[in-house]
Amino acid sequence: MGNSVELVQLRRGPMIESMHLGDIAVVNAKGELLAWAGDPREKKAFWRSSAKPFQAMPVVESGAIDHFGLEERELAQMCASHSGEDIHVSTVRGILSKIGLDESYLQCGTHYPSHPETQARMRAAGETPIEVHCNCSGKHSGMLALGQMIGADLATYTELQHPVQQRDLESVAAFTGVTKEEIAIGVDGCGVPVHGLSIYAMAVAWARLVDPSGMPEEKAAAAKRVREAMMHYPYLVAGGGRLCTQLMEALPGRIVAKSGADAVYCFGLPEKGWGVAMKIADGGSRAIAPAVYRALSQLGHFSDEELQPLASLEQTILKNHRQDVVGNIQGVFDLQWA
Repeated sequence: MGNSVELVQLRRGPMIESMHLGDIAVVNAKGELLAWAGDPREKKAFWRSSAKPFQAMPVVESGAIDHFGLEERELAQMCASHSGEDIHVSTVRGILSKIGLDESYLQCGTHYPSHPETQARMRAAGETPIEVHCNCSGKHSGMLALGQMIGADLATYTELQHPVQQRDLESVAAFTGVTKEEIAIGVDGCGVPVHGLSIYAMAVAWARLVDPSGMPEEKAAAAKRVREAMMHYPYLVAGGGRLCTQLMEALPGRIVAKSGADAVYCFGLPEKGWGVAMKIADGGSRAIAPAVYRALSQLGHFSDEELQPLASLEQTILKNHRQDVVGNIQGVFDLQWA
């Protein structure tokens, strides 16, 4: 292994116009590095929203899901970076209602929905987005559910020393195998702590999400509930036209996946017990779909026929303003196997 390697190329006509470097790790639940590109043991990044399933684990472990009568689809929403569609907003509001809170408790910030039609409708109606439209409002509603369950101060739930964030940090440490002291802490886009880890450690956690047999019983049970919620409700995890939803709908029950900002992406294969994590070095999200597809095609788990519904991900076709095809963006790496 060595430095980050070229993962994705943008070709325009006969030339390579741009390229994206990055790192990939394929790991099993024992922490064995099975395949890689680049140097995933050394390369570190903030996990961003690919950590959300592990931030939802403490909600399950606390008993809050059952105590408040929360449904599996609502647990899936807690793991989401949603598009702000009506179904996402109503599901978050349902969570808040069940835990006895209103939207004023959310501290995730605001932005317009990323779903184009929903955003256009809101702008045309002169509607201003509120916290519930934020793509992280599901995660924050889960944090509030945990805070309610343990009787913590809800006004400060986003702070690192808050019991909710400390439980999340413990969950991240347990699944990655990295001590809390070794995890770099930053602030995520939605205002809560974000965890800096090697790409390898991210993959370890995702392997343990799909194969938690070596984890303590309580954590293994939580992992099962979280991954099944995501796979049963892929639309709530992302939304229309989004990669996470596409993958889980095309390969139902066979993959669980979650994006992260700045071109982090993680997925797990339950049948293999493998976790896969990747980071595009320059944060270029346009490289993610082609890189994910190429990784899937090289893992030897899915046949060409099984991947056919995802064939459009293999390359992004570039068109000019006249809609002429002028190039493409495509994965070019080969995984190295142990």
